[in-house]
Amino acid sequence: MPRELSAADIRQLVEDFAQSSLLLQRSGFSGVELSAGHGHLFHQFFSPHSNRREDAYGGDWEGRVRIVAELVAAIRQLCGSQFIIGLKLPGDDGVSGSVGPEEAAVIADLLTRPRVADYVCFAHGAHARSLELHVPDRHGPPVPYLDTMRRLRESCNGTPLMALGRITDPAEAEGILARGEAELIGLGRALIADPAWLPKARAGRSNEIRYCVSCNTCWETIISHRQPIACINNPRVAEPEEVDWWPARTPETRRVVVVGAGVAGMECAWVAAARGHEVTVLGKGAEPGGAARLRERLPGGETISSIYDYQQVAAARAGARLELGRKADVQRVLALRPDAVVLATGGVMHVPDWLSDDARESGLVTDLRTTMAEVLRFKERQDGTAVVYDMDHSEGTYAGVELLAKLFTRVVLLTPRDTIATEIATVTRQGILRRLSLAGVEIRPLMEPVWSETIEEEGALEIRHVYSGRREKLPDLALLTYSTPRVPDIALLQPLRDAGVQVHLLGDALTPHNVLAATAAGHALGNAL
Repeated sequence: MPRELSAADIRQLVEDFAQSSLLLQRSGFSGVELSAGHGHLFHQFFSPHSNRREDAYGGDWEGRVRIVAELVAAIRQLCGSQFIIGLKLPGDDGVSGSVGPEEAAVIADLLTRPRVADYVCFAHGAHARSLELHVPDRHGPPVPYLDTMRRLRESCNGTPLMALGRITDPAEAEGILARGEAELIGLGRALIADPAWLPKARAGRSNEIRYCVSCNTCWETIISHRQPIACINNPRVAEPEEVDWWPARTPETRRVVVVGAGVAGMECAWVAAARGHEVTVLGKGAEPGGAARLRERLPGGETISSIYDYQQVAAARAGARLELGRKADVQRVLALRPDAVVLATGGVMHVPDWLSDDARESGLVTDLRTTMAEVLRFKERQDGTAVVYDMDHSEGTYAGVELLAKLFTRVVLLTPRDTIATEIATVTRQGILRRLSLAGVEIRPLMEPVWSETIEEEGALEIRHVYSGRREKLPDLALLTYSTPRVPDIALLQPLRDAGVQVHLLGDALTPHNVLAATAAGHALGNAL
């Protein structure tokens, strides 16, 4: 793009952008931040990798930063000294020959030397294999770019620095400010998860914050699916009265029994209880969370606990009663004399057709969820080959594969599709492919297992190409598991209906989906009861 614009085009762009800033000011905005990172247009001008111009807007560093320098000056002239101008600059875009920390220091120095901008911050990644750096996810540490920011601060000529990048907890933010590492904190995804983040932190209500999980679902909905922004931990994104929302009480209270303490059931339970219903949650696990609690124990899963942690706090505040640690049956449900029952009992993975009847009945091969619960007990590395058959293609499946790669000498991931992670946003998929590759996982697309005598006779698994039928053997089979679409677990549905009880299906018990759908559906049902 930088090479396609003439110098006259660039000057017109600068004028147009400056006029846009003036329009923002007249509309009531306090300032504007120039997005000059993430591989966007201004970043492309900065980068020696993309800017091959030989005129005044290329050639050397002064030329490459000229467009932004001129724009900052133009905005200041039009909007005056009280209008805030922020610069978001590349810190490390992860592209060879482009902008790393050393180049970022030069850019920052040149653009802050005139002391016109009010603050500066540094972004990472670009629209390349480093796109995942753009919005750091839960597979890395909190505040991952702090060290780079510390280094680059010396090049900012005293311009206030804004820290950003997976800052989710008020204690993290306060620590950065208290240590003098930055003057400002930039929050994005954390405010999508809870727009009341700051007032709750100020009031000492940090336990009531709906924390960002760093899953990048928000990014995925708007960038990949072109849908309105959504959040797995905030079902009320963009809804009226979203900030610090608490439901209004209903004039007609009912006895509601929620069977299942996963994230769908718990979301429904606390909302219904807050509306004034008498709510009892029956859960077979000793603690709430359901399948999300297992996910929390897998690589990159730690933050998922913030969903059910918030729900448990909200349920206690609303007066919902939790009876956990025992699987519910019809008699137990009916004994509570419910006016309505919510079945949030989840689903079970479909047993694949290639698995023999004997293998199904013996439990020799179990689904990935069951397998993970067992594998997590392993303390030492295991010899042999672990094979995962993937028809689920979810982030949780690949977290399980990552764990297996730490425990087995060889891991093979089979899928009958042409690739993996097909339903996951690019920004997340990049990280999955990178981690699995670095862990040595062998990804075998267009392949599926064949249940044959070689398993017992040779300790090897035959696999078959789905089109050609070509077969090969994977020796030293130590583990075989599958991750497949889920079948609703609704054994209680008909007996409860036969007893005359109003039953609502929720979450995977209605239709298998993801955490985003679970919290959204639970929230909606809790409000509708």
